[in-house]
Amino acid sequence: MEIISIVWNTLIMHPMLNSLLWIYGILGNFGLAIIVFTIVVRLITHPLTVQQLKSTSKMQEFQQSKEWQALQKKHKDNKQQLQQEQMKLYQEMGINPFSSCLPTLIQFPIIIGLYQSIMRALASAPIPMEKLYNNLYSITNVSKLLPVDQNFLWMNLGQPERLYLFGLSFGIPVLAILVLITTYMQSKLMTPVSQPGEQGAQMTQAMNLYMPLFMGYLALTFASGLALYFVASNLVTIGQYALMGKLNWNNLMPAVLRRGGTSQSKGGTSQSKGGTSQSKGGTSQSKGKG
Repeated sequence: MEIISIVWNTLIMHPMLNSLLWIYGILGNFGLAIIVFTIVVRLITHPLTVQQLKSTSKMQEFQQSKEWQALQKKHKDNKQQLQQEQMKLYQEMGINPFSSCLPTLIQFPIIIGLYQSIMRALASAPIPMEKLYNNLYSITNVSKLLPVDQNFLWMNLGQPERLYLFGLSFGIPVLAILVLITTYMQSKLMTPVSQPGEQGAQMTQAMNLYMPLFMGYLALTFASGLALYFVASNLVTIGQYALMGKLNWNNLMPAVLRRGGTSQSKGGTSQSKGGTSQSKGGTSQSKGKG
């Protein structure tokens, strides 16, 4: 376990801690440092995001391919044989079914490392401060800035966030609500439109429901600095997909879009009925002249 701890601290936690403090030294605001750090992380992992997008598109093409649909009909009573044929077809089409999960898996060590970095950076007691000094790189030269100012807007970045308003006896978890909303938006906007009965559609729908709740729970109970990272990361990711033109608004507002389409079709029907009435009127006039 000690070896794992050394590797973890050397490769993940210490670089993240020193990067955060270095950005803090430039900006002088730890909340802004977390936001800028988030943008840097998303830019570094952008190639993985592009790869995830390509893998997702390939999987969607695979689900809709005639070859896969034929295999489903052929082996509908033999699940084991169907799985074997599915893996063969993956190889033939050059698809790695796990590649689309890689960016999501990478996020977990980043989340854990960032949480540890925030808690260590915000140390104020003598013993935690001594540990913090021992974790600093000499080239960062940020020791003179310690202890870090924990305040950002209305929140203490080392504590769970709550906004207390006049007249309310409880605090509103604004960041947790924003994490819940932005995570839901991100998952819906980035998920390709699935066809009814498509394999994996139910799992995707479950993930789109439970992941925002899980992230919202983390934002509610852990330090607000971590929740700030969640919100910034979600917004930057949505922006990345928007720049690539890959946002699926049909997933987020299907009912609204359907109503809009229905209204247009009804309008077209009304116009056609109006045209029919006019043609009938013209016919009556011609009859009267006769």
